[in-house]
Amino acid sequence: MAELIIIFISAALINNVVLIRFLGICPYLGVSKTLSMAKGMGAAVVFVMTISSVVTWLLQHYVLIPQGIEYLQTVAFILVIATLVQFVEMVMLRYSPALYRALGVYLPLITTNCAIMGIALLNITGGYGFVQTIFHAIGAGTGFVIAIVLFAGIRERLDRADVPDAFQGTPIALVVAALLSMAFMGFSGFNISGLFGF
Repeated sequence: MAELIIIFISAALINNVVLIRFLGICPYLGVSKTLSMAKGMGAAVVFVMTISSVVTWLLQHYVLIPQGIEYLQTVAFILVIATLVQFVEMVMLRYSPALYRALGVYLPLITTNCAIMGIALLNITGGYGFVQTIFHAIGAGTGFVIAIVLFAGIRERLDRADVPDAFQGTPIALVVAALLSMAFMGFSGFNISGLFGF
């Protein structure tokens, strides 16, 4: 259990998918203008990232490797992710049409979100077992949520702040993203096992 906690915290904070690995920048910058949109996108990413990691792990270990067709990994993983995103879109349209409209073009972009594909590939290359894959994916998704919610909260406050004209809009957002990334770099070298006494 200690190993799973370490994998989760490491994926969420130390190796944050957005702020440290720099994956998933497009939705991070595009859907972080309001806190409600950021939360909706974060929830969708956690769901798709977790389910796609589970399905791609099973696909890799029970279909691709036994058949000797590992070279189809990228294509197979993209198909799995695209299918899951379509499912999320249908569910969101049915149960939360306001959020579906608010996310707009960024919801289909989860299909091409390199964070989803990146975590699926990192699970395989990292040699994680099935349960480890689940914890790593949930941790990475949680890290995405932490990053985008923090960023959206700061951006909402900046909309009411007296920002110089040259920095309004995207420039100040990029400055904030850089500062958040530097802050998360402070977690590198963090001794998780010592913290929990493992």
